[in-house]
Amino acid sequence: MNIYMDQQRIIRKPELLGKIGLSDTSIWRLERDGAFPGRISLGGNSVGWFASEIDDWLAKKAANRTNRMRVIEGEANACN
Repeated sequence: MNIYMDQQRIIRKPELLGKIGLSDTSIWRLERDGAFPGRISLGGNSVGWFASEIDDWLAKKAANRTNRMRVIEGEANACN
C-alpha cells in the first residue's frame, strides 16, 4: 500500500470508539465544538473518519499530556 492510500484510510465508528475510548455522544459533542475531526458521510447512514486525522488528534492529546506533566514537575521542583 502506498503512503497516499494509507493517509486516506477511513475508519468506521466501531474502530473509532475502540481506538479513542470515548462514547459516541462525547465524540459528537467534541465534533460539534470543533475539538475533534469531522466525520465524512459515506452515503445513507454510514459515516467514517480519516484515520490520519484521528491519529493526529491523539498525538496532540499525548503532546498536551506530556507538556502538562513537565509543568507539574517544574512546579514541584520549584517548591522543594
